[in-house]
Parts: sequence; structure tokens; C-alpha cells
Amino acid sequence: MFAFFSLRFAQIAELRHEIGYHYEDFDLVLKNNKIKVKRQKIQNEFEKELADIAIELFEKHLAELRKYYPIKTICMHGSPLSKYDNKLLWKYYNYKDYGIIGEPYFDIDFNEVFYLTDTGRRWDGDRVSIRDKVNRSPITNHRSPITDYQSQDNWPTYHSTSQIIQAVESGSFPQKAMITFHPQRWTDKPVPWVKELVWQNVKNVVKGWFYVRNER
Repeated sequence: MFAFFSLRFAQIAELRHEIGYHYEDFDLVLKNNKIKVKRQKIQNEFEKELADIAIELFEKHLAELRKYYPIKTICMHGSPLSKYDNKLLWKYYNYKDYGIIGEPYFDIDFNEVFYLTDTGRRWDGDRVSIRDKVNRSPITNHRSPITDYQSQDNWPTYHSTSQIIQAVESGSFPQKAMITFHPQRWTDKPVPWVKELVWQNVKNVVKGWFYVRNER
């Protein structure tokens, strides 16, 4: 499977972009082993058992990717319909033991860095984003000055791409930002565009239901 992407990796590297691993090994363990998870809270012993299997899968995938590019960064995949957050793997293991220098959901101070994502095919999709969210609680070892945007409520909100463009052009867009986007959502081909529109709207309904249920 990874050999198929080797040419793409080379092309991306030639553009001087970094390539990271978008991991979802915790969720893949559940899918591959068809382990049924009950709705009630899972005991830590079972969670640790899953993590032990998931780390082996993570090691395998990382080794395969490193045949084509020296992966140094990783970022979790939200897997919104899974009962498990893929970041749980690092509750039991340390990604830095694998030569990884950063995972943005752990290593970026989002008090200072504005987070923007097109998850849900929208820029203001908090209610349809199950896990593509950031923690803005203070980082204890952070020593640099905090910007004017000190809490989530103080960060700007954008609904459309044109609003983002206007903010950049006017100079009001935050100076430090992490933007997560999915390339297939930006196609100019009619059929894939409509397919993405319909599919994401369906997914948003399901994820919205999950959000409401979890908030109860």
C-alpha cells in the first residue's frame, strides 16, 4: 500500500514540504480485531491492552513510511465514529521514543496559535467536529508572552473562505496559525465536488448526533 504513495511522497518532498504520519492505529486495532466496545466506560486494563496492540501497528506503519521519507512529526486522525481517541496511545507510550519531535495536539500552545480546520466542510464546524479540537489550557513550561487572544472566546470565527481571505488582506488574521484542511474538499471538478458536498453533509448530521449525545 505504501509503495503506491512513494512517488507522491517524492513529489511533495521536492516542493520542500514536510511529510508526517496521520495516525489512527488505536481505531484500526478495533476495526481489524472486530472488538466490540460496550457503551459504558471502558476499564483502564482493557484500554491498556488495546494500546499494546496499537503501538505495534504504529511501529509497523511508521517503519513503512520511513522507507520513503524520514518522518519526524505525527498528527492524530479524529476517527469521529470511533469510541476511542487515537491520542490515547500516548497515555501509555511516548512518541518521542520513536524519534518523533512533535504532535501538534500535544506540542503547540493553542493559547498563542490560532487553530482553523475545514473539518465538516466548513470553517466554523465546532458542533460537527468530534475530536478535531484543541486544548487552550496553559502550558506550564511555556515562557513566552501570551498574545491578545488568550482564550477560545477571543479568537476570531470565520464561516466562509472569503472571510479568511479578507482577514488576511486586512491584516486582522492572527499572526500565528495552524490550518488543517483536506485537499479533496478543494477540487474544481464538478462530480467530486458534489460528492464531497453530499457526503460531508450526511456525516455532519451523524456527528452532530454524536455530539449532542456525548454532551448529555
